Amino acid sequence: MTKRTSAKHKIDRRMGENIWGRPKSPINKREYGPGQHGQRRKNKMSDFGTQLRAKQKLKGYYGDLTEKQFRKIYGEAERVRGDTGEMLIGLLERRLDAVVYRAKFVPTVFAARQFVNHGHVTVNGQRVNIASYRVKEGDIIEVRQKSKQMALVLEAVALAERDVPDYIEVDHNKMTAKFVRTPGLGDVPYPVQMEPNLVVEYYAKN
Repeated sequence: MTKRTSAKHKIDRRMGENIWGRPKSPINKREYGPGQHGQRRKNKMSDFGTQLRAKQKLKGYYGDLTEKQFRKIYGEAERVRGDTGEMLIGLLERRLDAVVYRAKFVPTVFAARQFVNHGHVTVNGQRVNIASYRVKEGDIIEVRQKSKQMALVLEAVALAERDVPDYIEVDHNKMTAKFVRTPGLGDVPYPVQMEPNLVVEYYAKN
């Protein structure tokens, strides 16, 4: 098992949920945490624990961002007028690696980060190799010509386990995607319940 796959499975088991909805998740077989104490009976979680868990789950979903990266995105969401939780989701979904994943150009969000970093993607015709690059409404994201026949790209397109959300228009023949609009929480096809309101509460107190 690769380090990347191991990390992905560890996040699932730590959360006790199959947060990407993947059929190979260990949670499908073992609904307890990793380590020798993983099977101990769970006590009722405190408010702090519930908020921390919501933050860790959302952060983990996007490729296990570092706390510094996630806190910076939250800070931006907090400065924008409107619902901070909704703004947070919108900013996370505008990350280039998230759009590449949503468009089904790659099978996992971890692969999306690597795919972008290795220069396989262009935005409006310009090569972009920064996973955290923030796309804008109307931007055209395309897999570079020499990368369109890569095995992981062909595997992702054939995946039946998830659909492309309606805020992204995708042409898998041309391997292009248009970011139509910034989504809210209700638009994003999370396989598990995300609670950005608890993330806001967590940062408000810490």
